[in-house]
Amino acid sequence: MSAEYTSFGLAPATRAGGLLAGGDVQVHRDFVDFVVDGRPLLFRLSDLDAVSPLASDVPPTLFTAQVRGLLLETEAPLPAGRYVLYGCPECEDLACGAVTAVIERDGEDYIWRDFAWQTDVHADLELNGYHGMGPFRFRGAEYRAALDALLNGPSTGARRRVLLIGARVALLARLAAALRTIGIGADIAQDTEDVPADELRAYGAVVFGRSVGAGERDAVRRAFTAAGVDVPYVDGLAPIVPLLVAQTEQALDRSAPGRRRLTALTAAGDRAEVVVTSSCRVRLTAHRIDRLSRTHVQDLFDAVLEPGRHLVPLDAGATKGRSFLVARTGGSVLVTAVGR
Repeated sequence: MSAEYTSFGLAPATRAGGLLAGGDVQVHRDFVDFVVDGRPLLFRLSDLDAVSPLASDVPPTLFTAQVRGLLLETEAPLPAGRYVLYGCPECEDLACGAVTAVIERDGEDYIWRDFAWQTDVHADLELNGYHGMGPFRFRGAEYRAALDALLNGPSTGARRRVLLIGARVALLARLAAALRTIGIGADIAQDTEDVPADELRAYGAVVFGRSVGAGERDAVRRAFTAAGVDVPYVDGLAPIVPLLVAQTEQALDRSAPGRRRLTALTAAGDRAEVVVTSSCRVRLTAHRIDRLSRTHVQDLFDAVLEPGRHLVPLDAGATKGRSFLVARTGGSVLVTAVGR
């Protein structure tokens, strides 16, 4: 096969979870994405909410089996030498649909070809093939080194746990329950005094309750610094649980800025500005607090946007007063206050 060489790599990625308007729950998933020619392969698939089989929450034996499969050390799970590259982030059932490809060896090289969307054991390339994608030829040494590193290096799992600092008030308890619902561990503590460094290293972010003073926050930061842990710190914008969940998801995003689909969000008055790096579905949701301290949520926008900067008109009624905007794609979440 005469396909030109292209580079192969791996990078941490996230399928952001959250509490969506209407009560729906989107599960948080951390996984390793394939980087082809310097760009996440998932980004070539436009509006696809999916994760690779190299997810941090699968059992170690299954994770190892997936890596061995990609190295062609085990039999293909589907007919005609096809392997699953991306699947449903909620259940990973083939019936929900998956992106598959033939993986084969050509001498020392590895080749990925005949990409398709598949919902049963047989792929229909004419009807569901990703025409124009691939074939990709990877140098064997580079390909094997990237995948072997997953088996021989440190754990690929993200720190999928957050520490909520504050008194055990109802809001933090509700936030912890909501985070656990979408697959993120959460613990509540009043401070980090006398907490062993090993325990602090298990957390991927810290969320401060509104009652935590500046001195207490500084003490928490010093404890994490002494433990050799660099974590993001979240100051809640408002006492709205879905909004705080979105802020936490934003803080937990480990991917490099250049490998995110959603890179910027600002909002003022009757419009928002959104920047995306690849074609993807973007949803905008407004949260606001009225003069009686009641909370309101409203979906404002849901469409596939092409790469670039976009101005999106906003419903003035949904963003009046003290309001906040959440922008969400399959892999990213950004939150901002709506300026006046």
